[in-house]
Amino acid sequence: MKNIFAIAERDLKAYFTSPIAYVVLTIFLFLMGMFFYLAVTSLSQSASMRALQSAQTGQPPDPIDMPGEVMRNLLQVMVSIMLFMLPLITMALFSEEKKRGTIELLLTAPVTDIQVVLGKFLAASLFYVILLASTLVELGVLYMYSHPALGPILTGYVGVLLYGLSFVALGMFISTLTENQIIAAILTFAMTLLLWLLDGISKSAGVSGTLGAILSYLSVFQHLEDFMSGVIGTSHIIFYLSLTLVGLFLTYRSLDSLRWRG
Repeated sequence: MKNIFAIAERDLKAYFTSPIAYVVLTIFLFLMGMFFYLAVTSLSQSASMRALQSAQTGQPPDPIDMPGEVMRNLLQVMVSIMLFMLPLITMALFSEEKKRGTIELLLTAPVTDIQVVLGKFLAASLFYVILLASTLVELGVLYMYSHPALGPILTGYVGVLLYGLSFVALGMFISTLTENQIIAAILTFAMTLLLWLLDGISKSAGVSGTLGAILSYLSVFQHLEDFMSGVIGTSHIIFYLSLTLVGLFLTYRSLDSLRWRG
């Protein structure tokens, strides 16, 4: 465990000694703040229109959970933004080591491959958690002026966390395949986008039956819907954990092949 934490500490510090962390955090905070403002403004205008129509018709307006809708929209936007942020988080984990030639030092150090994989995964995951924690600002503002239900918010964050960790693991594997960070980021984005759109692609292509069901199941966005609605499904948790383990296993095997070739 000491070796895992040492590697995680080293890589986490590497994020903040390079522009990557500050660029990612700045862009993420700006986009989340902007979309939070737009969500609140849009729903407020919608509520005003509904109240005006109600006054004209004499019928009471249908109740709407505005804080819940704002938070649901924010979580959905967060998932979309993470498609672009996650490749930036994982692109340098191994590719930069290969480019600088420090991968040989890492492979000959008194640490095992699994410790290297888990250490780097822990570092990238902690940085991802920092990104998620930054959205507590918007959540605090929401609680300051309203009383949103806590349950759907917590389950939504659990879903976004599992979603991100699975892509961190897969992006880390892709980072072992090249020494070019840009290529690693592009390949990771392409892979995450494909997994995101699998269900829509299969339906638009008219794929049905067993293959259609498999493609729909592999679509990562499909598994987020229940979390956003306040439901934690065991099958969804198993899916994300399985995807994470697949990414970690592939990274381990790729790292093992690097050691063998070296």
